[in-house]
Amino acid sequence: MAIWNLGSINLDLVYSLSRFPTPGETLAAGEFERFLGGKGANMSVAAARAGATVHHIGAAGHDGAEIVQKLSDFGVDVTEVVPVEQPTGHAVIYVVDNKDSDEAGENQIVLFPGANRALTFEQVENALSGAQAGDVFVTQNETNMQVEACQIAAQKGLRVCYAAAPFDAASVASVLPYLDFLILNQIEADQLFDETGQRPEELGIKDVIVTLGGDGARHIDGTSGEITTSRAFDVEVVDTTGAGDTFTGYVLAALEAGQTMRTAMETASRAAAVMVTRRGTADVIPTMAEVTSADLA
Repeated sequence: MAIWNLGSINLDLVYSLSRFPTPGETLAAGEFERFLGGKGANMSVAAARAGATVHHIGAAGHDGAEIVQKLSDFGVDVTEVVPVEQPTGHAVIYVVDNKDSDEAGENQIVLFPGANRALTFEQVENALSGAQAGDVFVTQNETNMQVEACQIAAQKGLRVCYAAAPFDAASVASVLPYLDFLILNQIEADQLFDETGQRPEELGIKDVIVTLGGDGARHIDGTSGEITTSRAFDVEVVDTTGAGDTFTGYVLAALEAGQTMRTAMETASRAAAVMVTRRGTADVIPTMAEVTSADLA
């Protein structure tokens, strides 16, 4: 069994600030760091570090060799990551590192999609030719070809999952007919209701997870209507960047490993809790050993 992830690959440029700038204001950053990032790459790394076999489907510019190699070094198969003429996607991330601020650990992100929007139908079709029925396919809203890839995956009998971020209600609605699994946060669930008139339990999807931030997460079984919850852990937040991606990668890997939904969500919540205590993105996603050994309240 394997996870096939059509996902973004970004160079993350992270600036640490005492607070967020106001319009027209210039602030000096206290620190600057470069990381492998992108919601897709983050999820691939998280799933790989949780023990899953992960195949990443994506694209990078000729300036992206370093970060594609990083993705490979983290245990992700990058055979289906192709070079394109467009620049590699990148994100400029502001993180507040002032512990006395109400915004401590929060982030603001400006994203340039670049190569992530240069995928072709042939590439996606060829990449998924190696997938087997029962494998997991996941994608997010940072690449093109989402609908086409979900359709191919569904036809091949893969379990099709959509992590609905960055959120766009119309994009979610376009892939709903192919989904077995949807992961989104509460605000996004409310926005999707505004678009479709349907609550998560009314979407006709077998599994829906709504993440609730500091209140944990809620799973809705679309067949039985049963609701399963998982708690959040009380930790000192350093940086929330990538926490949701870590949760998604871990929950998919845990389910692939045979864990129940309740246990998988607990494992993923632990991983996300460890993640927010670290500054960075894919480079600092915890391993399963770190997650299981973490002393969490």
